[in-house]
Amino acid sequence: MTTTTHPVGDTAILLRRSLRHVLRSPDTIITTAIMPIAFLLLFVYVFGGAIDAGPGSYVNYLLPGILLITIASGIAYTAFRLFTDLKGGIFERFQSMPIARPSVLWAHVLTSLVANLVSLAVVVAVALVIGFRSAAGVGAWLAVTGILVLFTLALTWVAVIPGLTATSVEGASAFSYPLIFLPFLSSAFVPTESMPGPVRAFAENQPVTAIVDAIRALFAGQPVGSDLGVALGWCVGILVVAYVVATATYRRTIS
Repeated sequence: MTTTTHPVGDTAILLRRSLRHVLRSPDTIITTAIMPIAFLLLFVYVFGGAIDAGPGSYVNYLLPGILLITIASGIAYTAFRLFTDLKGGIFERFQSMPIARPSVLWAHVLTSLVANLVSLAVVVAVALVIGFRSAAGVGAWLAVTGILVLFTLALTWVAVIPGLTATSVEGASAFSYPLIFLPFLSSAFVPTESMPGPVRAFAENQPVTAIVDAIRALFAGQPVGSDLGVALGWCVGILVVAYVVATATYRRTIS
């Protein structure tokens, strides 16, 4: 007898399950937002006066990098939730049910997207309170949102891999630490022109700088130039590679 599965419907059901878990533990979103907000306040009020980031408010310069740190911090919980479900036997239980197999992963990925968007909204709200202002129109705000969504999906699929392969809770979430640190070696906090040669070369050719510069230009209502294409290229490239590796890892895990 052939069992018919419905990937979209199954994903929606499992997504509601995951979101209920997040709603029952709102400290997850709060914790995700606390560290980026702490960095935001620290750099604006403690280091901001000593950093020459050009004309304009430093919080305007700083916010794009803080948003990427928020995402990098939030995806650690995706790996944690996957690891918990895997070790708790939930995956085996789902395999015995007429559920489309990819829907299990997609539910976790979409949960990460929703939770991260909420955290990003909280960080933006705090930035507005402390002086962030944008000349961006509706189109530019939609473009920023699109970049952040794409970046979140890319890093979330990266998070799926340790979530499925880690041997401990700590290992499942520790992979996010280098991702959180990466903006510090970019144009997120200071212009790359102020960096020594080798560091500057790395900073100018890693994905965070292109993404940060594109978002910063969009917020300022300025021409984005080539940064937008480079940023999208990095996001799509990471997303495709991570998706292929994650789905292959998932098939091996449940086989």
